[in-house]
Amino acid sequence: MNRNVEQWQIIKNAIKSERGVVAAQNWRAAASGADILAKGGNAVDAAIACALSLSVVEPWMCGLGGSGYIVIWLAKEKRAVAIDFQGTLPSKISFDDYPLDPSVPKSIMGFPGIFNNQNVTGYKSITVPGAISGFSQALHKFGKLGFDTVINPTIELAERGLPVDWFANLQISLESSELSKFQPSSNVYLPDGFPPQTEQFLKLGNLQKTLRKLADNGPEDFYSGELAEYLVSDLKAGGSRIDLEDLSIYNAIETEPLVGMHQGHHLFTPGPTSGGERLNEALKFVEENLDYSKPLGAETYLVYAQALNKAFISHRKKLGRLINQGCTSHMSSVDADGNMVALTYTLLNRFGSKVVLPKTGVIMNNSVSYFDPRPGYPTSMQGGKRINSSNMCPTVCVKDGEAKFSIGASGANHIVPSTMQLAAFLLDYNLTLEEAFNLPRIDVNETNLITVDPDVGNETINKLSKSFEINIAQNLVFPKLYSCPSGVYRDTKSGNTFGFGDRNSPVAGACSEGLYNLSSEGTFNGSKVRA
Repeated sequence: MNRNVEQWQIIKNAIKSERGVVAAQNWRAAASGADILAKGGNAVDAAIACALSLSVVEPWMCGLGGSGYIVIWLAKEKRAVAIDFQGTLPSKISFDDYPLDPSVPKSIMGFPGIFNNQNVTGYKSITVPGAISGFSQALHKFGKLGFDTVINPTIELAERGLPVDWFANLQISLESSELSKFQPSSNVYLPDGFPPQTEQFLKLGNLQKTLRKLADNGPEDFYSGELAEYLVSDLKAGGSRIDLEDLSIYNAIETEPLVGMHQGHHLFTPGPTSGGERLNEALKFVEENLDYSKPLGAETYLVYAQALNKAFISHRKKLGRLINQGCTSHMSSVDADGNMVALTYTLLNRFGSKVVLPKTGVIMNNSVSYFDPRPGYPTSMQGGKRINSSNMCPTVCVKDGEAKFSIGASGANHIVPSTMQLAAFLLDYNLTLEEAFNLPRIDVNETNLITVDPDVGNETINKLSKSFEINIAQNLVFPKLYSCPSGVYRDTKSGNTFGFGDRNSPVAGACSEGLYNLSSEGTFNGSKVRA
């Protein structure tokens, strides 16, 4: 219990603009997206610029070696599309590479332990990354600007390096022992063998050169060009079975989004492999059981808890336990024309596999841990198999053919509870984005134990304790018990747009065109927040 650890309450303000907004869990990445809006890009261009920049300013969460989903609302066409850029297993993967070891604890997915945790850490834990393919496809089909333009703010950030404030130092320190096992990773993130000192910019190996190659040669270079050869050379040297063919045949998949309904609104999510089914099931329960004649209060949170608990139990019966720890990043964007994007992607765990590939500077995922290392199970490893289960839940809400809001979050099992409550706050009580994001939330999964922010009040705590076991815990910077959400909102009458980053994160925020100029931050100035 950490009920009284911090004796203050944080309130943030939403960013408002007529020209569009980008929100993310790192304000510098959001500023990259706003920069692209200022250059004539649309919401798709801005979201991809933001996502690319996160590889520089938040490399422990996501990057070029990651995977995820995009949901896009196309205002002119009045339709939604989803892009699945989840990773795939190497075609030549072998169970022999993952010998079971009873002395190793079960993985966070609940699978048997593997010798040296080779499915969780290191080169054999890496799947073919889908991020660049997903970004490229989104830009080519739905963006206004070219990849070479959209990547420029990221190159600018990479030339300067990772801003090392206390928060970045914390993230690196948490994984320093694992990063130290791989010399290229240690060279970048542990200069002189220790986490970097604050108030400096940390060069990220050859990542800057890789970004420039992508700008000059196009994103296809990552899968079939010189960059692909660099990637495979380093991967094979470390023991990965990923080869050039695995990269060359990889493609992100455009799909029809999963569609849910709540209060007359359509909610678009990536599909059944995402957290969308749980979101829709929970919101359906809320609509059927919440007494809307009463104000938001104790009864509201009880219904939310029941809805989420039921949805997680239902999901577990179908797919088994999902990962309850993870490091992911979400961003949302909206432009003046009403196009809207929700994008979530991940390395899976903090710093993913902990492997930085030396020739490219790319941090790679550890998504092999999604798969069962034993043959004969629905989730067993199989060459070319795609990741087919995730907590990620990027969501776009539409009513009467106009996008209303885009929300999502990071935080593994915390993602769906956070996204559901924010959507319900907005739709059940007609709150503003700012009001919804500043409200306290609860965290619920399939167990009888729920985590409760004490800011919900004693009446709510007492109400919940009659039906659930309660863990009272403040919403802190770390550990992140209630996810890290970001969202944008569009007033369909006035056309004004709003953005908001996680209230309790020191680096989350939103930016609009003209709010911040990347080039103006020439020297390190700490962890400023734009929110």
